[in-house]
Amino acid sequence: MDNHELLESYLMNTSLVYHQIESYNRFIRLGLQKVVDAQSMVEPEVADFAIKFSNARLEPPVIIEADSSTKRIMPNEALIRNLTYAAPVYITYTPIVSGIEKTDAMGEAFIGEIPVMVKSDLCYTHNMTKEQLINEGEDPDDPGGYFIIKGKERVLVGIEDLAPNRIICTKEKNKSITSKVFSTTVNFRARCSITRDEYGVYRILFPTISKGMDLVMILKALGLSTKEMLDSVTNPETKNDMLLNIDLSEAKEMSTADVIAQLGHMSAPNQAKSYQQKRAEMQLDTYILPHLSTDPKKRYEKALYLIRMAERASMVAYGYVKSDDKDHYANKRIKLAGDLMEELFNNAFKFLVRDIKYQIERTTARGRKLSVRSNINTDTLTEKILYSMGTGSWPAGQTGVSQILDRVNFFSSYAHLRRVKSPLAKKHPHLMARDVHGTHLGKICPSETPEGTEVGLTRYLAILSRVTVGADTKTLEEKIKEMGLVEKK
Repeated sequence: MDNHELLESYLMNTSLVYHQIESYNRFIRLGLQKVVDAQSMVEPEVADFAIKFSNARLEPPVIIEADSSTKRIMPNEALIRNLTYAAPVYITYTPIVSGIEKTDAMGEAFIGEIPVMVKSDLCYTHNMTKEQLINEGEDPDDPGGYFIIKGKERVLVGIEDLAPNRIICTKEKNKSITSKVFSTTVNFRARCSITRDEYGVYRILFPTISKGMDLVMILKALGLSTKEMLDSVTNPETKNDMLLNIDLSEAKEMSTADVIAQLGHMSAPNQAKSYQQKRAEMQLDTYILPHLSTDPKKRYEKALYLIRMAERASMVAYGYVKSDDKDHYANKRIKLAGDLMEELFNNAFKFLVRDIKYQIERTTARGRKLSVRSNINTDTLTEKILYSMGTGSWPAGQTGVSQILDRVNFFSSYAHLRRVKSPLAKKHPHLMARDVHGTHLGKICPSETPEGTEVGLTRYLAILSRVTVGADTKTLEEKIKEMGLVEKK
């Protein structure tokens, strides 16, 4: 019984840090450009002038020596010389004057550096043979999957979190049922929830609203009539809940415009009517389910989604479906190195755009000639990224994300690269979250976890577990609509 052909075959053909490397590769292939596209317009307080950013490009790691010469740098040299193994980032810019893109003034500018993961597609050691690695002074058995920051090997620990953009319905202690979605986009994460009390009354909660609101009022503001609300509900008992809510709502006889006006009055009292309406529309488009869209044309889809959330809460209340288990691993997602780098780059790029705006405004105020390249401070992006990588403090508020790689022995290095942390506070009990769950089988090691306050919150991936790095949801949605599985609106 000493044969381990399956395990040996798997380890011969698959790297145990494949998930980290592939996640980072996806970031440099798609995530970087996605962040740039989301913040492509720089609009300073300068009359008839703006900048449009387009293609982001990365080059292999290089170093500028004291004599101003540029040469490639290998991971081993970066370690010995206490340097950062990083790749320069270039971005294409187009000045826009009076609404017209000046393609003749288009150019490419260096905006900063991004740390390179060892063994990723950007790393020189990526496709090297064992002999080539030895000749370059590299360890041929090194798995990669980590970064080199100022001569220190740093690993980004996977962060375990509830699945975004997915309805999760749970029973609360006060007999109410809550149906919630962590609506997540590149720039924003909004928790939208609908609570059904023991009598069947729905209340909706979303960012900018401190207390629950009448669901029917929000549905009316999104453009649904009371008949459309009832027609969208499939279960007869759930339809009774919706009838009750319509009957109790103050908005049942109001038009969409009147409801938006009332929502604006509640959101910004004692303000001008024009501001109140703008504020109400911003809440509907930006803070309610932003992952569907922030376009006002998508309000109808948002309304249908909210009805599905309410219906799910009622189905749980009447026992047609079971409530969701937050500890079930199907309801969890792990943010790997690529996802964490995308968050970090997004935050640093925001600061860069803000700095460019300020520099352009200052240049204009001083009466100097405007030049896009000279107004880009390359240290802004680099320093922001290196600070988080060096301290482990991430933009989302987590700490200890970036850690010095454990080199006590070969196995501890592999274990560290496969570590997964829960964002829950270690000083609180969280007994259910710390327990081994049945769905951990084959995914999370049931025995390896630290003692003390971290027990059950810091976990390690099982040897044969493999994390998928995600897919483009937009393409999948379009395919489903083409196949006629979802009605096009």
